[in-house]
Amino acid sequence: MSLAGAPALAVHQGSREEALRRGVVLFFHGLGGFKEVNERELGVFAERGLFAVGIDVVGQGERRYPDFDARFAHGNPRMEEEFLQVVQATANEVPAVLDALVSLGAHPERLGIAGVSQGGFITYRALLLDRRLRAAVALLGSPEWALALPESPHLHAERFFPVALFSQTAGQDDVVHPGPARSFHERLAPLYAQAPERLRYREFPLSGHMMRPEDWEEAIRDAADWLVRFLAMPRAPPG
Repeated sequence: MSLAGAPALAVHQGSREEALRRGVVLFFHGLGGFKEVNERELGVFAERGLFAVGIDVVGQGERRYPDFDARFAHGNPRMEEEFLQVVQATANEVPAVLDALVSLGAHPERLGIAGVSQGGFITYRALLLDRRLRAAVALLGSPEWALALPESPHLHAERFFPVALFSQTAGQDDVVHPGPARSFHERLAPLYAQAPERLRYREFPLSGHMMRPEDWEEAIRDAADWLVRFLAMPRAPPG
């Protein structure tokens, strides 16, 4: 399917209409991936009653750049710039994607977002672009960009509350260091003083960027719990 021009994969249980009303989560994959690579994670969210939507990030998946490998080669001096352009372009699409989902029947007050690595960067940025997003889980991402750009989410901590934000990082991560997310949550804590239950940071000390399977399973399970807690309408009793 396509949502506002973005290739998308929707996973849900039961009727589409009911799942859309119960709660929606957008999920963004890592660099070089595609929406289907996280189909299992989408399934975990769907099992909890959410309408889970994987999105192909700009320049990847069905819309992969022909020169993707050259753009994101470690020897490319513009690699970080290329990466952040993709993050911003994808985040900029989120409001239109949410509009499309609401037009399909999504409840406008039960919209969430999550993503891993590159998708975590997108998650932080998108929260600044659409206040309809009520809950978010950033996995192995960073709110602080390597380039000094005014759009970097860490510069706008005051705009995050009251989003229910759960960041999960890996203590041994040498691709996306956990320090910036940890520091950001320390800065957010006083801003969430009136509702501290809406903010959570967790670091897996033994995992690197490719997390240990048992840690990843726990991270996704807890992500689903978080999103359901702050988004989902309770299921109707059977019968």
